Amino acid sequence: MSDITLPPVAEIDWDSWVPEEVATLMFILQDDEVLLIRKKRGLGAGKINGPGGRIEGGETPEECAIRETNEELLINPVNPRFAGELFFHAEDMPRIHVHVYVAKEYDGEPGETDEAIPIWFKLDQLPFDEMWDDDRIWLGHVLGGGTVRGYFTFIEETLIDHEVSFS
Repeated sequence: MSDITLPPVAEIDWDSWVPEEVATLMFILQDDEVLLIRKKRGLGAGKINGPGGRIEGGETPEECAIRETNEELLINPVNPRFAGELFFHAEDMPRIHVHVYVAKEYDGEPGETDEAIPIWFKLDQLPFDEMWDDDRIWLGHVLGGGTVRGYFTFIEETLIDHEVSFS
């Protein structure tokens, strides 16, 4: 572990906190499965996650989530549901504010791209050992129809502290 130290989540002034990136995640549900990706490049390369990425100028978070899913998996989510916001603070990675969406329908056929490999997982067999540490805290709730607001601190891709509220 590095020499980096971070304050506990409760001591961070989240009202004045400024992310370096604003991004999205999209989770596609079909019956008892969720479509995830194995990232091939960028932050989290090699990990399994939902498709997503940085919001570009003038885009709404929902538009970004749909565009990124199309770029990474060649499909277009239909009628995505807003499922929450996540705030990630780190000193050795970008500070990121993420908007989370879930869709139960999509157009097209999932396919591999330069960015991602699509993989379907049973909802009761999510590959948490290959995902970001925070996913085991909130993802099941979101995939079950709930919403989340979560604050997380990371050092060297390891979760240090968190506070999460569910609805």
